Amino acid sequence: MTTFTSTTPTGEVIRSLLNSEAAAAAASRKRPLGFGRNAVQAVASVREPAVLRRHPHLVSFADVEADLDLLIDRAIAAIVDGEPTEDEILGHYVNIASLVRAVSFREGKLLEQAVERLAKANPNILVLTQSLKLPLVKAALEALSGNDWTCLDGVKLDCEAPAKGSYTPDLIIVNRARHTAYILDLKRSLASYGDTSRLEDLKIKMMASAMVLPDWLYKHHKRLMVDTVEVAIIDGASRPSDHANGVWALSEIDDLLEIDGVAACMAELRLRFGRRVQQLLEVEARKAIGVNAQPVTVGTDVVGPSSVPMRSRINLNGPSRTFEEDLAARLGDDGLARDDLTCDDLDDDVFGPCAEIEDDAPTPVFFRVGYARRPAAH
Repeated sequence: MTTFTSTTPTGEVIRSLLNSEAAAAAASRKRPLGFGRNAVQAVASVREPAVLRRHPHLVSFADVEADLDLLIDRAIAAIVDGEPTEDEILGHYVNIASLVRAVSFREGKLLEQAVERLAKANPNILVLTQSLKLPLVKAALEALSGNDWTCLDGVKLDCEAPAKGSYTPDLIIVNRARHTAYILDLKRSLASYGDTSRLEDLKIKMMASAMVLPDWLYKHHKRLMVDTVEVAIIDGASRPSDHANGVWALSEIDDLLEIDGVAACMAELRLRFGRRVQQLLEVEARKAIGVNAQPVTVGTDVVGPSSVPMRSRINLNGPSRTFEEDLAARLGDDGLARDDLTCDDLDDDVFGPCAEIEDDAPTPVFFRVGYARRPAAH
């Protein structure tokens, strides 16, 4: 188990200079989904003006720019190092698809690492990132299936009780001043979770883990004690949040860490990472287009030179005339073309009697319809 403890921040401490009533309002902040003595329902939280939601710790992007740029460089290097597997469907575009898949994975890891780095601005924060395999105790799952989450406040279970699988959160953040632990799951976007049950399944796992986390921390992290556990799913795309159901936008992460400027740093991080990713995609797209821009030669028996239908020079409804017979039929005695003749001029002297034309009619061709079958052996 590797733990990362925070250091004393160098940023300026910001305090509100407003009256005591405004300061009291600032003390009530939005809370994630959780239970314990400090837990407050998110739906009842007061949305204060920005100036009243300042926290006693501050971080600016200039202070962490070098560290965050290094994280971006490592993420981009990991994306580029991936070797795409040949795909007959994607063809020359397989490199682009491989990059997109790698970006989806690496962005989530990048967000975790950035939050871990920025949390150091609060000396009261302890961030756990590795070996976070929390057991899904059967009793916790059964309690969640038969009770509302709000009815389970204060229920703490033994982490060594019989379990049905496990859940590994992205981060566990412990606020030692508040004796509060946060189970965080960071998603680059929750767009793909909208019409599925995956989000509810994730919440169940996080809630079941929260019921054993106090005992787990005490036994596995040097008697670390907490009396409040809260869970939050962080949406990296910062779509509208739903605190009552544990969904938080990345732009609201200042309130979880009690550090001003974290959300702004994360926004700048995603902006810079996005630019680097788009540059990679543009390079691969140009390569793919350059390969596929070569002229494609297709046999004339497959497709004609023009999509406009042309009148066939061969009579498909009967025997073909020779060139001399066709020319004699189209020219009169005076050697002029007969295309301008009126209907009265079209008599048997030009094309012959109708009986001869009927004799040239094609013979009907019969064909079979039915289920496919193997060809007969020769």
